[in-house]
Amino acid sequence: MSLFAKPSTYDERSARLAGIGLMLLSIFMFSFGDALGKFMVATYSVGQLLWLRACAALLVLLPIIWRQRAEFTRLERPWLQLLRVTLSTLEVAAFFIATVYLPLADVITYYLAAPIFVTALSGLVLGERVGWRRWSAILIGFVGVLIALRPSAQTVSWPAMIALGGSFSFALLMLITRSLRATPDIVLTTTQFGGTFLLGAVMSPVGWVTPTLGSLGMFAAAGVISVCALLCINRSLKLAPASVVVPYQYSMIVWAVIFGFVVWGDVPSPATIVGAAIIIGAGLYIFLREQKLGREETVVNPPA
Repeated sequence: MSLFAKPSTYDERSARLAGIGLMLLSIFMFSFGDALGKFMVATYSVGQLLWLRACAALLVLLPIIWRQRAEFTRLERPWLQLLRVTLSTLEVAAFFIATVYLPLADVITYYLAAPIFVTALSGLVLGERVGWRRWSAILIGFVGVLIALRPSAQTVSWPAMIALGGSFSFALLMLITRSLRATPDIVLTTTQFGGTFLLGAVMSPVGWVTPTLGSLGMFAAAGVISVCALLCINRSLKLAPASVVVPYQYSMIVWAVIFGFVVWGDVPSPATIVGAAIIIGAGLYIFLREQKLGREETVVNPPA
């Protein structure tokens, strides 16, 4: 069965497992794109990154947008759609602004607080049931993040507050995306890039640096990677509850270690290795728990 088949074709267990797989894939692509973005904002402004990245993404999406243009004329809950785009735009801008002033690992630390926000709010906002076992695994995973990344003394700085605000926006974005699961993936993805395109167009004239041909290629790559990652994460949130798939963001620490070593020669400390092991263990527990729940559940009620 294709991962991108209609959600209604899945039974609940298959839908949750497919959602987890797509979340893991999206986190890998986001991690690669984050490292690329951090590299680019050392030379170019955040506005340029947002604008050129969005330009590339929208060009890639254009054939699909044209083919499914009728979907854009019947949006469910337009005001909630607008709130989602606003949160998405603020979250992306906050992330890259924070990376200008803070190490990438520190920024990711704040963003990995998003599963805590999602789990705390999913029961109230979405009516999802979160048991104590999953709560325990999520909290243990976050302890692993703290052990691995050891947030610096800059935790009370304005860039850190910007990153933490971006993390909270990201958590709300996840919850709203889950509640808008009847909206086609192409609409969700296009509107997100439309938001960053507009913000980038406003910001980019300030401190504009004419990009080289090679840099344009990297901006284009960042856009394509972002498209693929967003398509995966949006579909993941349609297939499975937010409180199930969002904790797999913890796998970002694994990619942070890999990219740090390959690109910058950073050797992970013993604390990083121990923390990563705890995070992976917590993620595996949640995965196995979902498998067990899937085998035991007899009522099939997959997402729409």
